[in-house]
Amino acid sequence: MPYPHLFSPLNLGPITVPNRILMGSMHTGLEEARGGFTRLASFYRTRANGEVGLIVTGGISPNRRGWLAPFGAKLTGSSEVRKHRIITDAVHGSGGRIAMQILHAGRYGYHPFVVAPSRLKSPISLFKPFTLSQRGIRSTIADFAHTAALAQEAGYDGIEVMGSEGYLINQFTVPRTNKRADEWGGDIHGRIRFPIEIIKAIRQKVGADFLIIYRLSMLDLVEEGNSWDEVVIQARAVQAAGVNVINTGIGWHEARVPTIASVVPRGAYSWVTARMKKEIDIPLIAVNRINTPEVAEDILANGEADMVSMARPLLADPNLPQKARMGKSTSINTCIACNQACLDHIFERKEASCLVNPAACREEEFAIEPTIVRKKILVVGAGPAGCAAAVTAAERGHEVHMYERAESIGGQFNLAMRVPGKADYAETIRYYQQRMEETGVILHLSTSVSIDILQKGQWQEVIIAAGVRPRQPQIPGMDHPKVLYYDEVLRGDRMPGNQVVIIGAGGIGVDMATFLIGQSNGQDHYLDEWGVDASVANRGGLQRPIIVPSKRQISICFRSAGKFGASLGKTTGWVHRMHLKKHGVETCGQVRYIRIDDEGLHTEVKGQPRLFPADHIVICAGQVEQNEWVEIAREAGLNVHVVGGARIAGELDAKRAIEEGTRVGMAV
Repeated sequence: MPYPHLFSPLNLGPITVPNRILMGSMHTGLEEARGGFTRLASFYRTRANGEVGLIVTGGISPNRRGWLAPFGAKLTGSSEVRKHRIITDAVHGSGGRIAMQILHAGRYGYHPFVVAPSRLKSPISLFKPFTLSQRGIRSTIADFAHTAALAQEAGYDGIEVMGSEGYLINQFTVPRTNKRADEWGGDIHGRIRFPIEIIKAIRQKVGADFLIIYRLSMLDLVEEGNSWDEVVIQARAVQAAGVNVINTGIGWHEARVPTIASVVPRGAYSWVTARMKKEIDIPLIAVNRINTPEVAEDILANGEADMVSMARPLLADPNLPQKARMGKSTSINTCIACNQACLDHIFERKEASCLVNPAACREEEFAIEPTIVRKKILVVGAGPAGCAAAVTAAERGHEVHMYERAESIGGQFNLAMRVPGKADYAETIRYYQQRMEETGVILHLSTSVSIDILQKGQWQEVIIAAGVRPRQPQIPGMDHPKVLYYDEVLRGDRMPGNQVVIIGAGGIGVDMATFLIGQSNGQDHYLDEWGVDASVANRGGLQRPIIVPSKRQISICFRSAGKFGASLGKTTGWVHRMHLKKHGVETCGQVRYIRIDDEGLHTEVKGQPRLFPADHIVICAGQVEQNEWVEIAREAGLNVHVVGGARIAGELDAKRAIEEGTRVGMAV
């Protein structure tokens, strides 16, 4: 067994799980969609078939005031119990275990009926909450217990009470949001009375043989959060109240510390769980950026936790546990923590999926069916779109030949993985390399496609996925030796000097600035830059950030009058903007480019002349399609499909590229 700790059973009290992998709670958007529970059943069944030890659902509200958004998912009556039965029957039919998370949004709700312990508006929501009266508090406690009993009736193996991330229970437990002077506020014992009464009420309703997990905020990462001693007091109190397992919570949604983005090192917060293990004697779950079985095994082997939580990694690959158990880790489609199709979608009120696995939450739509007629297929280009098309078509039984002029597969991911915080992009390349070997794709590296190959190959289908090349803006002086392009810089072919101007403020421009800052992605550097107090001597686990100055002076110029970084992801854009700001990167909009010469970049900014002195100017001004073979192939009478950047360059979009490649592979 390659992972002996990960695949040992664990007794959680009412139930025993076969391995230590928990699928952490993640809202998918299917909870509110028409026919969503049938799709959720397929989603969770697939993870149960993949041998997840225990699944926790997305958050379900105990009442309407607890909605995350109007008409959000709740469980308050028998008609809703019947819908949840679809899920539990599907999971149990596949031999899995599943718990339902009960989540009351409190002041994080996006509707006008939100409530909180005190009338303090959240900085990330629109509505100022109503203060819960004592009667309202008692009613809410009863609602939690009622929902837990309904979850038990619906066939769940247990429930998780959401007491972290800044939701209602967490709002009660910290001085930041609880300004009450009654018995539900004041010192830590008054502030934690709310979760203690909830757990006691639930235990009384469901009896001793029903699993209760409590999600405890161990590091709030906000001002006026709890001290470590207060966190320990709460942990011991919820254990005494009847909790079987404590799940680690890290950071509030309003915290200005990234906790799950790609800039966060793998397993960055297991030390928090390890510290709590010294204080209580029930199982503890470690969380955040645990995306490979190796990281999970190390955490368990070091005694830092009893289970590990993986949410997004099980979007990326529902069979992760099974593959790990069978010693096939190289076949795992690893989560790269991009958030583009999961959390970004949820915060945009869309259904979640996964950039590297478009089948996530669409399992039946993306079911791979064997082909009836085997075809000979040519794929031009081995970037993400071409790789997705090739392995999907080959998995169905086609003979697939892939031509790539570079020495390796991966396309733009080979550049992205060089950016600090994006090293995990290399995992996607590794995954596709392995899948090509498993499915029999015939790979022709360092080989450009030619007219002769097109004409003599007897291809029945041709997939053009040749990607993009940098766009050259029309600025006088573009032939000056100071001018560099993003791809040659990221490859290491040419390196800029100490004074650099970047033209373009999209994702590539931001990545280039991050690359040129040149900071490491190590644990200590991450904690220092974002002000996380590993000694937990300060409230909320915060301390003053420690910034290592960049050796370069960097300016980013862009034409638009909009906000810098407006095209970046909703859940990660702020991280990139803050990182650049911390390191003194200047951003300048409404720029008209005049010329490039020995002095640097001459511009007009809002109509006023301005010179940006520079050792080098790096062009990150978009891309153009590499689709010159499309018409040639069509003129040769071939059936041609164009995917990814070769179809639409624009801002690089790996999410669209991989989905398009997968769909074409399913269709040919």
